[in-house]
Amino acid sequence: MTRLTGSALRVTVYIGENDTWHHKPLYTEIVHRAHAAGLAGASVFRGIEGFGASSLIHTSRLLSLSEDLPVAVVIVDTETRVREFLPQLDELITEGLVTLDHCEVIRYVGRDGTQDASRGRTGTKGKKSL
Repeated sequence: MTRLTGSALRVTVYIGENDTWHHKPLYTEIVHRAHAAGLAGASVFRGIEGFGASSLIHTSRLLSLSEDLPVAVVIVDTETRVREFLPQLDELITEGLVTLDHCEVIRYVGRDGTQDASRGRTGTKGKKSL
């Protein structure tokens, strides 16, 4: 199991829900590549409304014609590992926004009940982790 505590880097990729890579969702390709690269974790968040460089507002409201909702893919790992992954994002992202933020990981525990390195406690089943 990967242990990650202390200083880390968060990469957030803002794309559209309908963006694709080889006929499958782009966010799926990003998550699968992050997993294959051995990164600590990746999550996809679907927005309910937003706009980007095109200035078109995309919304989930019932009467809206837009179905291309905003999506954010968030990946957290050590700075070195995230920066090594960035060339893959360069290959995949033709439209969108990629941001990097320094952050601090205070707890990172899987669901297998292994001990949390920063506190010496055992993970609790049912709690969500990154």
